[in-house]
Amino acid sequence: MEITEQDLEKKVLSYAPFDIPKLRKAYDYAKNYHKEQKRASGEPYIIHPLNVSYVLSSMHADIDTLCAAMLHDVVEDTEGTLDDIEKKFNKDVRDLVDGVTKMTKLDLNNKKELSAINLRRIIVSLAKDPRIIIIKLVDRLHNMRTLEYKSLEKQKSKALETLEIYVPLAYYIGASRIKDELENIAFRYLKPSIYGDINKQREDLKKETKEILENTKAKVSDLFKKNGLKANFEIRYKDNYSIYKKLLTHIKFEMIHDMMSIKVLVKNTKDCYLALMLIHELYTPINNRFKDYIAKPKTNMYKSIHTTVFGEDNHLIQFQIRTYEMERVAIFGLTSYWFKYKNNAKNIMKQDLEDNFQFFKSIKELDSTILDNIEFVSRIKKELFSSNIYVYTTTGEVIELPNGATVIDFAYKIHTDIGNSMVAAIVNDEAVALDYVLENQDRVRIITDSTAYVPKEEWLDKVVTTTAKNKIMEFIRDNE
Repeated sequence: MEITEQDLEKKVLSYAPFDIPKLRKAYDYAKNYHKEQKRASGEPYIIHPLNVSYVLSSMHADIDTLCAAMLHDVVEDTEGTLDDIEKKFNKDVRDLVDGVTKMTKLDLNNKKELSAINLRRIIVSLAKDPRIIIIKLVDRLHNMRTLEYKSLEKQKSKALETLEIYVPLAYYIGASRIKDELENIAFRYLKPSIYGDINKQREDLKKETKEILENTKAKVSDLFKKNGLKANFEIRYKDNYSIYKKLLTHIKFEMIHDMMSIKVLVKNTKDCYLALMLIHELYTPINNRFKDYIAKPKTNMYKSIHTTVFGEDNHLIQFQIRTYEMERVAIFGLTSYWFKYKNNAKNIMKQDLEDNFQFFKSIKELDSTILDNIEFVSRIKKELFSSNIYVYTTTGEVIELPNGATVIDFAYKIHTDIGNSMVAAIVNDEAVALDYVLENQDRVRIITDSTAYVPKEEWLDKVVTTTAKNKIMEFIRDNE
């Protein structure tokens, strides 16, 4: 679909009609500066910022975000300046453009260092204004959609960077729609043969099971109606990259329990549990495939009930039950605040990040303790953007840690004082050594003694997180 200025205006008109004049001003400004430029596809360059703005408008982005999206390449690729953008628009738009703009004008010969600086700017911009990350994610999304016009080498490098940096960022802020599309495009470019094989299997499965899922949906719908429960349903199949990740764990294609799912959308939380009860009346659930993310949301604030049942013809079918509000958060994450809070969304996004998102605190900690840019990006990839585990405190709080983390890492993740006074640990009701490597869904209790002289220097070899290492070294230094 070719997006036009009129398409964008129509979108914005539906939720912010008074902002149209400012939007037109930004479009004209960007079009004037990019008038001599072409994309690799041969299209006028303005097509790119126009598409980025259009995607953001589907999230009901505020006008300053839309203007910044329209202008985000002006400073980097033309003679336009930040001062002029501030003069023509406002400081908010200037700061957003500045946050998104790469530091390509730095006099650096080391491309790896320059790349690390740019990535660091993107990552830590969350603390300044979360909208910068959102613009950057959508910018990368449109660039990935048009990656076919780049060289093979550029395709591979951009796809890898997307999987390593942009996909985790999208996941952490809960923007699942962006995350899913980014990782599947990247997967297609990085492993085209495997992608093709999985896609064929997936399409074959859809043909084989379409009637089964439609019948299942109809039966559940009829039972809901008999019980006065209103709901909407959506049939879904696991996407290619998610299937690939499952296959890497040596699970066979036909044994992936959530390959097919039916999303159930209801009005309120009470109806979610009623829907669950009724579904279990019809189909036998698999007990170890039940997840209540409403009672205990994921660390990116995702809420839903997941239950996998034995469906017709021995097919496993997952039901995902949530409210319409939960669905909006599941799709858009932090960006869903634009729907609810309009122009005050920026401040609420930032506050929510600080209060509820564990990864945000980890990023701030790493940024404050690691000076070297390449090392910073390396630690971010290893500690936050690689495969993580999720363990529980004694009160049921979910704690996110990198693979390989020990109970010492856990203790320091909870609080510095707990780490500094830890003398023992209980995992799943059994005493463990302090270098015990935690596994997914472990329940952890830390035993402390304020009079004990801990931590020890040898603890440094037993932790993997930068936070724990820094706190241990700080304690040792202060007590020498």
